[in-house]
Amino acid sequence: NDQVRSIILYGPPGTGKTTLAHIISKKTKGRFVRLNAVNASVKDVREVIERAEEARSLYEQKTILFLDEVHRFNRAQQDALLPAVERGVLILVGATTENPFHHVNGALLSRSTLFQLKPLTVEHAMQAMNKALADKNKGLGFLDVEVSDDALRHIATMSGGDIRKSLNALEFAVMAESPDQDGKV
Repeated sequence: NDQVRSIILYGPPGTGKTTLAHIISKKTKGRFVRLNAVNASVKDVREVIERAEEARSLYEQKTILFLDEVHRFNRAQQDALLPAVERGVLILVGATTENPFHHVNGALLSRSTLFQLKPLTVEHAMQAMNKALADKNKGLGFLDVEVSDDALRHIATMSGGDIRKSLNALEFAVMAESPDQDGKV
């Protein structure tokens, strides 16, 4: 229903935090702005807020700010963001691998709903890898790849619930192998 409120997604890498933010960006009619806390400054935050205020007053359009690695924002950066979140100028979607209770301003936490994402299972990773092997446009489906379930299970197990690691390891294994004379990898 495009009724997003401020949320903080936290959990281990590769569990879908950024993917969920991407889904929100595709479903909202509002402005979707993305910042990475690793390289964003207070000036960047103030510019986003200024544009959000303009969009709100001129076009009655909401702004959703996806702040990746929110735990990396220092107190001054979080304090710059707080008034806009309090006034509803911005809807914050934060993503973090760290416990937000230790790294995110209590005032921002109290204005957000927390969602903890759990590590994914071996079966989830195997599903993602099988999908990547079949997808001709965004995956490895353009190649004739033969891989055993045991090999996929090994990659999934070694990736420890991180889908990104599973997919990267699969891609590396496939691309490192030369096709045979029939074109099969």
